Amino acid sequence: MKSLLKALAMLLLTTTAGGTMAQIKIIQASPVAPDPLRGPIIGNPLAYEGPSGLMPLLQSKPAGDARYQPQIGQDGKDVIWVPTPDSLIKAMLTTAEVGPRDYVVDLGSGDGRIAIAAARDFGARAHGIEYNPEMVMLALRSAAKEGVGAKVTFETADIFQSDFSRATVVTLYLLPSLNLKLRDTLLKMKPGTRIASHAFDMAEWTPDQTIVTDDATGFFWIVPADASGRWAFEIGNERFVTQLAQRFQMLGAAKGNPIADGRMRGTGVRLTRSNGATLQGEVSGNMMVGSGWMATRIRAAE
Repeated sequence: MKSLLKALAMLLLTTTAGGTMAQIKIIQASPVAPDPLRGPIIGNPLAYEGPSGLMPLLQSKPAGDARYQPQIGQDGKDVIWVPTPDSLIKAMLTTAEVGPRDYVVDLGSGDGRIAIAAARDFGARAHGIEYNPEMVMLALRSAAKEGVGAKVTFETADIFQSDFSRATVVTLYLLPSLNLKLRDTLLKMKPGTRIASHAFDMAEWTPDQTIVTDDATGFFWIVPADASGRWAFEIGNERFVTQLAQRFQMLGAAKGNPIADGRMRGTGVRLTRSNGATLQGEVSGNMMVGSGWMATRIRAAE
């Protein structure tokens, strides 16, 4: 099974050699695939002679330094090591709107390039969690060379045994099964936490955005606040009660209710009324507040 997962990771990677910057294209609405765990059907990148695929990466100069040079495709704890292209790193961190007030945690940080870029190019504090101690030492040396040793830390640890709950941004490049294993932990993080994944999504939790560069594809989510339960609305002189159901960031109500559906984006909420009007506001605990309206949660979801 482990070898099958590694083969899947290699088959779903599309990259280019040379490290040139690619134009970033951000798709706001992500289509729902019939089977989110099934990747695109492509040829074997090891045998592909064109400009894309894994072969150019394998033939390129190894990463690392004089003390340690990791090889693309080498074994890791749960996955093989394949670096995220620089263009997608920039796109992921840009989409997440990373800034000096953020704390970025990269899960399976490898040679540290994502955490280092977050600090060097976006001014954030960053932390990498990596199982391979040689990779961790390489990442620490690279951070020092890039002048961000004071803002970036790395640790040798298992991501599934680590506490990264203080992160405001989480990045990862794992496998579909590992993303799903982490999904509940990610959903319990503080609402508004931003998550960016290279190559793999999280099944039924559809991404808020899909990120496409010339080199690779990524997915982006914002951890939604809990807006489920029975709410008492006040809109001007109008009063009504509605039961809201929530599945990830999507909200719904039974047919015939004053509220038809809605969507969360972190703590932000957008509700569609049955008459077609929209309500926009923020969720904080048991309160929703918007311009000219408010709602109080009178019973939590069962």
